[in-house]
This record gives sequence, structure tokens and C-alpha cells, in this order.
Amino acid sequence: MTRSPLDLEISRAWLVDLAVGHEGPGEIVVRGGVLEAVNWLEGAEARGIKPDGVVVAPGFIDLHTHLREPGNEDAETVATGLAAAAHGGFTTVCAMPNSEPALDEPGVLARIRAAALAAGSPVELLAYGAVTVGRAGEQLAALGELADAGVVGFSEDGAPIRSAPILRSALAYAGALGLPIVDHAEDASLTAGAEANDGFVATVLGLRGWPAAAEELAVARDLAVLVDVLRDVPGARLHLTHLSTASALDLIRRAKAAGLPVTCDVTPHHLALTDEWVAGARRWAWEASGDPWADGALVTGPYATALRVNPPLRAPADAAACLAALVDGTADAVATDHAPHSEVDKAVEFGLAANGISGLETALGVLLAAVDAGRLPLLRAIEALTTGPAAVIGGRLRRASAGLVEGAPADLVVFDRSESWTVTPDCLSSRGKNTPLLGMELRGRVLLTVAGGRLAYEAAEG
Repeated sequence: MTRSPLDLEISRAWLVDLAVGHEGPGEIVVRGGVLEAVNWLEGAEARGIKPDGVVVAPGFIDLHTHLREPGNEDAETVATGLAAAAHGGFTTVCAMPNSEPALDEPGVLARIRAAALAAGSPVELLAYGAVTVGRAGEQLAALGELADAGVVGFSEDGAPIRSAPILRSALAYAGALGLPIVDHAEDASLTAGAEANDGFVATVLGLRGWPAAAEELAVARDLAVLVDVLRDVPGARLHLTHLSTASALDLIRRAKAAGLPVTCDVTPHHLALTDEWVAGARRWAWEASGDPWADGALVTGPYATALRVNPPLRAPADAAACLAALVDGTADAVATDHAPHSEVDKAVEFGLAANGISGLETALGVLLAAVDAGRLPLLRAIEALTTGPAAVIGGRLRRASAGLVEGAPADLVVFDRSESWTVTPDCLSSRGKNTPLLGMELRGRVLLTVAGGRLAYEAAEG
């Protein structure tokens, strides 16, 4: 059912507005779905308002969402995926093209849009087109037709663009169209049969190692091809998604310093969890030692398949590098890589389980854990969920700015950092319950999500 435009007043909250680069005490007024007033409070009026209470921020944008429809509706539908996004504070999601059939022609995009319309959710659904026909890696898809239909970029995720010649052609065509190529950085020749990060934990558990070199080599190749393409197509742009290793992120840092048009994102799970979790630890990455057997960190059994993800959870040093890259701007955005799966695809041996974590609804809580630990400024966390991804997408967003803009349709999230919630299957709107955070308590409960001036989510209580 389509929701009506919203009337809303919020007073004595902590406002974060990246459009003007300001945060502080304030109040907002929404009338008829339009953000009528943003008032900043000072002096006595602002007394007692702190950033550890109710926060109002621009609605979050996810660069990397798997919605599974069409083709795998047992795991997720467009409707349940958009509901999960709203519960997590996201007002815009970008769907990956690995549906069945793949989003390699405008007709598939039309089906996805029709499903979004039928869902009645005000959350904006954007989508990437496939780079190749059927995501088979052999023949370029009709990139021009997909661009005309409204895709926001091109990707083969969840698989890499394996052919360098295909990558070169895709960067050139997409660059001429003003759209980015979004690549999953993996040298598949090094990861065949791999199950977990190549390191101490995998060795102890008897799991086949997934080397960091597979990501580093893929990033190096992509950057080299980008340099070559830029000679002929100055508008070529490359975005590398869910980077997970210190070495790969250092390559991005150096490429940016050299002026290359490359961006990247990291996921909440790669910056906050480590491969210790596969062994049975349940502590944040900044608390990890790398040897959970030595310091008594094991609190549950090993091989939980909710932890099987591509790329795999890495060692504490790599998780620290992901967090550092986010703080210093090497990583432009946080993307959830929301990858819901049905129980039948996860209730198998660890090495046979489908890769992916259901992450839209827990992303904020994980980032706020880093904020609470003093590892990530609140402003930077919200920037990585708003202006960072908006800059990657470019001009195809519904809203003109990832800020609190007076006179524009309200696009915002309200969450309370002082409140906690427990992650349970029943509280997740996604069909995918495959999160390793089940049973954990996360700080920062989303109270309201407003998208395009309409109510997308409201907490049941409070």
C-alpha cells in the first residue's frame, strides 16, 4: 500500500547534515512530506542534547544489495529487501545484477521496477546492469540500452570480471556513458575451492585457505587496465567493492594519490568481524588477537555457515586496515553487500554453504559499535553511508543531495544511540536470516525511516 506524505516534528535531537558539513543540536519540521525547516539550536536551547541520544541524519544509501528477485524469491523478494532496507535506515539501495535471469537487458530492469512498485515501499530502488550477457563473461551486454533504461553502473557481482579485455571494453563504453564499472576484485585462479581466509584460523580448522593475494592481484590488474583506458576515454570510472585486505586498500590509496578516478567501499562485517568468528569467537575486530584459542575468546562452536562470505572474513590486521581506510577516506563508502540466503543454502557443511551475510538491518549497529569504541567518528560513519555512496552513484539519485535540505522531500533516518536491540530472526524484515549477529545486542535502534517524504519504517514502540 502506498503511504501518504508525512507530517513530522522532531525536537531536541542531534542533527547530522553532510550537505553543509555540520552536526549539532537541532529540530526538524516535515509538512506534506517536505522538509519544511531545519533549525539549529544554540545556548540554553541546546543544553543536554548530545550525539549519544536521538540522531537525525540523511537517509542511508547502500551501493551493494542483493535482492534475489527475479529467480530466487525463497531467499529474498524486492518487497522484503526494501522492507529490510527501511528497517536499517536505508532510503536508497542499488541492486546487483546477479538475478536469474541476469539484469543484462532492459526487460529485467522493468520487472524489478514493477516489483518495487507493487511493494509500495518509498525506498528508492536503483540497479546495476550486468557487464556481460548472462554474466557469462564472454560478450558485452547492451550497455547503451541499459544506460538508457536507467541503470546506475555495470557489474558482474557476485563474481569478478575475469577477462582483462572485457574489463577494458566495459570501462571504455561505460566511461563514454558517464557510468562506473563496479568490480568484485578476485583472481579466481587463486580461490578455487577456498573456504576461509588463508591464515592461522583456517589452518587450525582444516579449511582451505583463500589468499589475500587473490584480491591484491585483481585490484592491481583493474587499476592497470583503468590507466590504459583513460588515455582514450577520460570519463572512465572504476569502483571496487567490498575490499577486505590491507594490501588491496594500500593500492587504492596510492592510486588515488596519483589522481586515478577510482573509488571503493568496505563492508561492516569486514571492518568489525574477523576470521576468529569462524572458530567460535564473538568479539569485535578491534578486540581480537588473531589466536582465539590462546586467550579464551571462543564462546560458541566453529564453522557457523552465516560467516561464509566472499571475500572471506580476514585477520585482525586486515579488519583494522578496512577501518583505517574508512577513517582516512581511502574507502569512499560503507556498503552492506546484503546477501540473503534461504536456510537450505546455509544449512550444509561450511565449505559448501552459499557465500553471504544478510546485512542491511545490522549495518548501522555494527558501525555504531566502532563509534562507541572510539575507532570511528560518528560524522564519518554517517558520511560513509550518505555522501560517500551518493558521489559514487552520481546524478541518478532521486534526491538532489545526501543532506537535510529544506524545501526538498524528506529523506532521513532517526535512530536512538541510547537504545539497544537484540538481533533475532523474528525482528528481521529480510527473508534472509543468515547473519552471524543473531542473539547479539546492538546499540542504535532505528525509530523512523522517511524516504521521498513518505514513511518507510516506524519502530513498533517508542
